[in-house]
Amino acid sequence: MHTTQPLLRSCLTGAAAAVLPLALAAGTAEAASGISVSTNGSTVSVTTSACTSNNNGFGRASLLTSGQSNFAQGRQADLSGTNAGQSALWSNVSPGTHTVIVICNRDGAEAGRQSVIVSPAPTRTPAPTVSPSRGVMGGLGGATKDYGTLTLAAGGALVGTGVLATVWFLRRRSKPYRL
Repeated sequence: MHTTQPLLRSCLTGAAAAVLPLALAAGTAEAASGISVSTNGSTVSVTTSACTSNNNGFGRASLLTSGQSNFAQGRQADLSGTNAGQSALWSNVSPGTHTVIVICNRDGAEAGRQSVIVSPAPTRTPAPTVSPSRGVMGGLGGATKDYGTLTLAAGGALVGTGVLATVWFLRRRSKPYRL
């Protein structure tokens, strides 16, 4: 029992040491990409600060579908902005997995490549239009119907008569010589 805890701790420490370089490499690979891609509904946007301007502009970005493999096959857009940051935008993008590639004009180098998933627009179901006019009415049987004053008075008279008859019957039974 005493030897299993140190053994377990050393295994967990070894596993953490093995995973740490992989996690750091994944983080640096994403940071080295040089672009940031985001989606909002069917709109895809890319931002970067890797391209500086020359007389021909900052560069171009291309949106590739899953069946396309190179920059020229995709929907292309010019980067706009300043030397501190550039962006491009695509609207009405079909759902699926897409790849965004950014190429700078100054040196023709690829600033980055990143995949993005565009989700289909959620379908909206209309809210029900039928609603109770007086709220929820609890009760048994006909409690949901609105009765008039005469009906309520007749019902109250019947209940009162039943109570008086019960009292008279019980009293007469306990003392048979009384009326």
